[in-house]
Amino acid sequence: MPTERFTFPGHDGSELAARLDMPDGAPVATALIAHCFTCGKDIAASRRIAARLASQGVAVLRFDFTGLGHSQGEFENTSFTSNVADLVAAYRALAARDQAPSLLIGHSLGGAAVLRAAHDMPEVKAVATIGAPFDPGHVTHNFDEALERIARDGVGEVMLGGRPLKIGQGFVDDVSAQKLEPAIASLNRALLVLHAPLDETVALDNATRIFLAAKHPKSFVTLDDADHLVTRAEDAEYAAEVIVAWATRYLDLRRPAPPIGAPEGVTRVSEADPNGFAQDVVSGGGKHHMTADEPVPYGGTDRGPTPYQLLAAALGACTSMTLRMYARRKHLPLDHVSVDVTHDRMHAQDAPSSGTERIDRFRREITLKGDLTNEQRARLLEIADRCPVHRTLETGAEVETVLLGAPEPAALPFDELV
Repeated sequence: MPTERFTFPGHDGSELAARLDMPDGAPVATALIAHCFTCGKDIAASRRIAARLASQGVAVLRFDFTGLGHSQGEFENTSFTSNVADLVAAYRALAARDQAPSLLIGHSLGGAAVLRAAHDMPEVKAVATIGAPFDPGHVTHNFDEALERIARDGVGEVMLGGRPLKIGQGFVDDVSAQKLEPAIASLNRALLVLHAPLDETVALDNATRIFLAAKHPKSFVTLDDADHLVTRAEDAEYAAEVIVAWATRYLDLRRPAPPIGAPEGVTRVSEADPNGFAQDVVSGGGKHHMTADEPVPYGGTDRGPTPYQLLAAALGACTSMTLRMYARRKHLPLDHVSVDVTHDRMHAQDAPSSGTERIDRFRREITLKGDLTNEQRARLLEIADRCPVHRTLETGAEVETVLLGAPEPAALPFDELV
């Protein structure tokens, strides 16, 4: 996915580092992600969720809060309130580019922050939280042993996420004083709460309290056995898929008309995981999404049908549609159609008129339900062979391949030209 790096001023004027992940083509919406406590914009969960949203046509901004990652400023001088102000600054930076976000996503303490910040973001229509605490002060349990030292000295160094960070007493006081319930009750946006029941960092009852405090429309989805940081790729991708499916009810995600010469639009296939074989498949102008994959024994993760299963599905779907179209036009009493398709490769000598060693064979088993005569069933069987995909498979097709973004060929030296 194309990514643009830029900076914008945070709550205190410090330059905050951001990534704007863009879809291939014009975005249908923009989302803003708030990362977890002391994490950063490049944490695996945020990166994977942004990639999946971008594959759905949604531009995604993720940034480092003040004093974290590549952003300027001193983390010890930040607070929950300053995080909320940084989020509002990110919203305004996007609005200045005519890309005001309509979707907010917050992870852990970032989830609590988006619940508070949404009130200052008029274009936002939907908010999703992942493993968010109902009480922001909950994060102080990450450094309980340092609270006394921080209170005594005003600031203390703690180890968080394997690195030393300075926490100020101002942060402890501010986060402990936060009460989210009024903000949640008056959110006035669609809310999606995602939480893992076995989350050992932020217990499930936090999600329950957020959900109960919110007014409708609201939804709750479990992340099953995901960990708090949603480190597994399949968990992050599942969360992203749920968010996109849920958000379509509240956001206008309509794509522009398909290009001239492509009446069905463009089907885009892009890698979901470069370490495996999973592929994101988007079609219908971004309205339809699925995953293609390979079985585990062949190095895949079996998260979707194989390419040949997709080809079999195309043949089966086209056959069923063709039969329904004919029966509807002829007023035949056809109640239901089902088509089972299997694929294998057979020796050429077993296939008529084949000049190759092996040939692909698709077997269709069609079931027709209804008060049909033998003559009508025989006619429908004939019509099945008129299915456009069937004809394409039988007659073959021309595949034109163009490499986009290829470098210009190097110019030949003069002595090779003459």
